[in-house]
Amino acid sequence: MTQQIIIVTAAVFGMLSVIFGAFGAHTLKKVLSAEQLKSFETGIKYQMYHAIVLLVLGFNFKMITPAIYWCFTIGILLFSFSIYGLVLSDSKGKKLRFLGPVTPIGGLLLATGWFLLLINFW
Repeated sequence: MTQQIIIVTAAVFGMLSVIFGAFGAHTLKKVLSAEQLKSFETGIKYQMYHAIVLLVLGFNFKMITPAIYWCFTIGILLFSFSIYGLVLSDSKGKKLRFLGPVTPIGGLLLATGWFLLLINFW
């Protein structure tokens, strides 16, 4: 894992959160319930927050370990993207229930990434 990979990963996640946010605000707003839209926005927020953290860590390369990188990267994919899948499938009346348990696993990975960052800093 290189500094370049971390920064590219952060940039891709950041870019996608902006695209998904615009999609949610302009297109999905018309088809999602208020609760579904709020869930979708939660996925976007967590994705962007962790993209920013990855970017900062990418520029402070000594602060990040492979474990932190992978916890944040896989955590974003499992947490945010499972929320997107749950919300979009629910809006079509065919909720992908198998994604329900994926979200907390992603959240656990995100929290573990923060814990590892704390340990690494300490």
